[in-house]
Amino acid sequence: MPAQPHRPVSRRGFLAASAAAGAALGLAPGPARAATRPRPFGRYGSPAARLTPRTLYVHPGGAGDVSSVRDAVAAADGEGHTLVIAPGVYRETVSVDPARTGMTWIGASEDPRDVVLVYDNAAGTPKPGGGTYGTSGSATATVQADGFTARWITFANDWLRADHPGVTGTQAVALKVQGDRSAFHHCRFLGHQDTLYADSMALGTFARQYFAHCYAEGDVDFVFGRATAVFERCHFRTLSRTDLASAPYGFVFAPSTAGACPLGYLVTRSRVSSEAPDGFYKLARPWVPSSDPTARPMLTVRDTWLGPGIDAVAPYADMRADHPWQSMRFAEYRNTGPGARVVVPGNRPQLTDVQARSATRAAHLGDWEPWRQGC
Repeated sequence: MPAQPHRPVSRRGFLAASAAAGAALGLAPGPARAATRPRPFGRYGSPAARLTPRTLYVHPGGAGDVSSVRDAVAAADGEGHTLVIAPGVYRETVSVDPARTGMTWIGASEDPRDVVLVYDNAAGTPKPGGGTYGTSGSATATVQADGFTARWITFANDWLRADHPGVTGTQAVALKVQGDRSAFHHCRFLGHQDTLYADSMALGTFARQYFAHCYAEGDVDFVFGRATAVFERCHFRTLSRTDLASAPYGFVFAPSTAGACPLGYLVTRSRVSSEAPDGFYKLARPWVPSSDPTARPMLTVRDTWLGPGIDAVAPYADMRADHPWQSMRFAEYRNTGPGARVVVPGNRPQLTDVQARSATRAAHLGDWEPWRQGC
């Protein structure tokens, strides 16, 4: 997809658009629309006709068990709960702790534009009790439990740099997911810097995660972390920036895979498009956190269309000079598009056919097959 010259709609403008404009642009409806639907929970039952005893219904207008996602999570003690969430914009932060295993969130309309979970904290946002939130604390949603699944949900952070010129901690996470066997189907992740944090609970803990038919957008390191994560048939979109006059505007991926972890991020059968001028984005840079100086970030991008927004000459960059990307585990295979052109072979490590046989979702996820999950 060619670069778009128009100025993008901000995340806040995106979510606050009027109903008429929202219908024209395909944006998320607000709670009022949800309240008027005759069947706000679609084919997933209702409080009067539950799918299972462990199904809870969230409706912003009061037609469910609770009116907020946070209250639903609090009510879902133990394991195996399902939250059916009616269309609406839910402005709140939510955390799923490790004890709430096997939880599923379903956007009732089966359109992720209709169910939006959003907040606007950044790493540098002051906390009520003093200090700032930090990157992890900025997350709109934090999922620590194993076995979590979400379908047709938008996770967003609409904090904007332009509104806070004095804040230096501009990381603003939409979702931080740390649990093993975490799956996201047909979800959207909206933000700017550090949008999607695909991580694990601890340095020595491996977490397998799967993202299918998802959409993620941002500018700086907007998909990052140390999880063993597969992104299949996903769309990554880089945003334009009015605060910078020259390239690079940012980086799509910033994995921080632990050195002991054999597998990091796999991007397959996906696409990367851009609102920015051609060549203004890098595909990735390695993140070696100060808490894990032995990290060896791993990223494989295969069978994926890379648009002209990606710098084909030098698609990778260093985050720090003492951890050059060439010493990390970055590779590509059979990518297409203008951003995938091999201009300088040394700047684009390629897998051999034999190596590519091990760069698969099955190799990454083992005996867990989330692509077979039904609703």
